[in-house]
Amino acid sequence: MKIFSKISVSLLIIITFLCQPAFAINDIKVEKGSVLTLEDCIGLALNNNPAIKNARYNYGISKANVGIARSSFFPTIGVGTGYNLTDTHTKHYSTDTNTYTIQATLNQLLWNFGRTNAHIRMEKFYMIADEYNFYDIVRQTTFAVKQRYYEVLAARATVLINAAYVDINERNYLRTKAYYDEGLKSKIDLVNAEVTLSDSKISLIKSQNAYKNSLVNLNNAMYLTNAPTYSISDGEISVKDNVAPVDLTKITQTSNKESNEVPISVNDAKQLTSAIEKLEVLTDYNIEEFPYTFEECIDMAYKNRADLKAYNSTLDAVKEQLLMIKRNYYPEVSASAGYGFRNQNTTNSLNVGVNLSSSLNIMAQKYEVDAAKYQVNIAENTLNKLNQDIYFEVQNAYINMIELEKQIPLQAVKVRQTFENYELAEGRYYVGLGDYIELQDAKVNYNNAQNSYIETIYNYNVARANLESVIALPQKVTTTLEDKTNGTK
Repeated sequence: MKIFSKISVSLLIIITFLCQPAFAINDIKVEKGSVLTLEDCIGLALNNNPAIKNARYNYGISKANVGIARSSFFPTIGVGTGYNLTDTHTKHYSTDTNTYTIQATLNQLLWNFGRTNAHIRMEKFYMIADEYNFYDIVRQTTFAVKQRYYEVLAARATVLINAAYVDINERNYLRTKAYYDEGLKSKIDLVNAEVTLSDSKISLIKSQNAYKNSLVNLNNAMYLTNAPTYSISDGEISVKDNVAPVDLTKITQTSNKESNEVPISVNDAKQLTSAIEKLEVLTDYNIEEFPYTFEECIDMAYKNRADLKAYNSTLDAVKEQLLMIKRNYYPEVSASAGYGFRNQNTTNSLNVGVNLSSSLNIMAQKYEVDAAKYQVNIAENTLNKLNQDIYFEVQNAYINMIELEKQIPLQAVKVRQTFENYELAEGRYYVGLGDYIELQDAKVNYNNAQNSYIETIYNYNVARANLESVIALPQKVTTTLEDKTNGTK
């Protein structure tokens, strides 16, 4: 049947990334009937994610803070003017004085024993940390989209398998009904066939709902609201089936008329004796080997992880903050110049000077230094913890991927074995050597083996994507602080 070959194609999609030519993604628009690749989905998420936008804004704030810190070395200019009216009355005389004044001042910091330099370096390190925080959010967003994308593919394949299972149970019911009408099977076999058919339909409905929910989760990962009906691309192979796309724009209640009627019976059971058609799952495919050993993954994680670099930069920033606070003990050297004009007696004044000043609360300064030292200790402890967490994250991710990679061929063998058992059970049943329970157990085992096979493939792809994420492996699609989304392959 055609539906079986469609399942094979869906499974192939879950297993590998299909190679595509180099491309660049700028503004991706999702319209009705669009076909989205994995790269498209990642590009949409990177363009739409509010957390990424906030990270850009935070970097802009940090960049401005560096400029504010540097401005301490720029002169401060002051300009003022005023008018004063003085009316004096005594017993002997009265006077009125009108005075116009103009003042201009200039103050320039000359040296404060490195306090401003430490402040500038501190803000620079915070700016670097915000830049790395941006790229860490990009990494997390990419993994979230991959996870949801593979979830959609797995749910879609599950729908196809459950649809095939319904078809198998419909044909088994028809045969059982035909044999019952001829007096060759008992009533209990017919009732069991009806129950099995109903259960398979329920499973199909559940898998269809799971598929719709997986699309909702993918839309959420892409921050795509009010999304039109679109399809998920499976690369160079085009799968045309009635599973995708799903219209999520109109959510309606279930119709009162349920499809709970049993199939129309037939009189000739011989028409249905060749019942089983093998579900062509992939049993001999080759998983693309992960190109790095565990030790190489550990080295890559410590080298590439943006969050680790952000914490390192934060530690440097709080160290500079401690140095800046310590230098508050030192005085400040500044230069000043001023000019004043007063219309009374046409007075002009000019002053230039160099000043040495210090204003310090020694007790408060001591506690500020102590607090800054604790901040350095906290930053160092947090950095050490992250180093350990990264090691265990990589270790767990690598073990999970390898374990699932080993399970996939075993699951494929199990599918083949359960199919052979199903063939034998059906043959025994329809020649009177086996009972319906044996046949039903064989069918259930076969269907469960297929679903377990798909789930294992899905879990493997997610585990591999997670390992790529925890070692911060460079991705095909990314975005930069300059609002450009690009990718190469």
